[in-house]
Amino acid sequence: MAILSTNQQEIVDRIDAGAAAGMWRDWRWQVQNAITDISTFERLLGVSFDQDDRKALEGTVSRFPLRITPYYLSLIDAKDIWNDPIFMQCFPSPAELQVEPDDMEDPLAEDADHPAPCITHRYPDRVLFLVSNVCAMYCRHCTRKRKVGDIDSIPSEAEIIESLDYIRENPRVRDVLLSGGDPFMLPDDYLDWILTELDDIEHVEVVRIGTRVPVVLPYRVTKELTAMLARHHPLWVNTHFNHPAEITASSTEALARLADAGIPLGNQSVLLAGVNDCPRIMKTLVQKLVRNRIRPYYLYQCDLSEGLTHFRTPVSKGIEIIENLIGHTSGFAVPTYVIDAPGGAGKIPVMPQYLISWATNKVVLRNFEGVITTYREPDSYEPVWCDRKCATCRQYLRLEGADESRAIGIVKLLSDEDPTTALVPEHTERFERRHDS
Repeated sequence: MAILSTNQQEIVDRIDAGAAAGMWRDWRWQVQNAITDISTFERLLGVSFDQDDRKALEGTVSRFPLRITPYYLSLIDAKDIWNDPIFMQCFPSPAELQVEPDDMEDPLAEDADHPAPCITHRYPDRVLFLVSNVCAMYCRHCTRKRKVGDIDSIPSEAEIIESLDYIRENPRVRDVLLSGGDPFMLPDDYLDWILTELDDIEHVEVVRIGTRVPVVLPYRVTKELTAMLARHHPLWVNTHFNHPAEITASSTEALARLADAGIPLGNQSVLLAGVNDCPRIMKTLVQKLVRNRIRPYYLYQCDLSEGLTHFRTPVSKGIEIIENLIGHTSGFAVPTYVIDAPGGAGKIPVMPQYLISWATNKVVLRNFEGVITTYREPDSYEPVWCDRKCATCRQYLRLEGADESRAIGIVKLLSDEDPTTALVPEHTERFERRHDS
């Protein structure tokens, strides 16, 4: 039997007084009972807005829809909602209607780099594959607010097939990132079909899935979903935790299922004013992430999407946060701080400067403590000569794995790659008798 917090039980009772507590962990029940209007939000959380606030909020919802899962709603501190980081990420603000001159509908130019219906092809060897337009929750800082939730933007099966054909026809594509919307909101069998099709494309070496389901709808990470995903290795999953308060017992359980299935996990946070623009918050977040076997991957500067000005911080705030992480916690817990550049220029790392100066044979460095030191470079460096003609290169590069079948002696018997089962000396009498007979 599900054990709910007092807050969760109150929400269940307000949604359906006859609902069993076990319904709370049914992800379909969560989706069916998502909060999509101001009045329901007030009733379920036990708060009320004054007339002026309500009018402003309704205006925002008419432009950018509201959708919150009961689970994520239960994480809000109803006693201090205006300062609550969960509330600020899921609840509309009138500030979203303030469009500044530099704001853009499609700041990353995803629609411009769009050679197939669901494909954005920006980097040479990888593509973004938008397989869904449905999210469990509408995040207020979403860079794709122009599309997510729009029924006219839901990819059809024919568009998915056309996109798969594009990937098949472009052998340079070795990495495919499934995003949306949220791919985990697709039915298991439909996502399984897409992954199977990608598995059958020889030049696709790795598939990644970007999802916020473990954050806002952890019960969607079922045993059945996890078992299906485990059939499609190498598969990576990137989550989107922005604040330590989002890492709960339920999200921890969902993450454990994915990690136990052998799926490497990464996390992409967005730097949001009033939510996580604090070195202490971010340090706690990244340490909780690695405790749950998630590698902090990127810390994004908030995009220039329309209506996000109130979320944006100066770039200096991100640098300050990274300064407070490097040297102060494990290296693998430090994300790369990036600006996803407007106009489709891609992700540009923006990190603190540790190289202070350099001369012919010496560089001057500083560490996280402020210690200034030097590194002596070699007086004579003779690089291997290269004529830059890769097609006719004779250099022994060894780019492929070693051929284990060439192992000799006892090693051949120990190798899983070699079918040899016995080593027989030459001129053994027993074998000579075979030849004589």
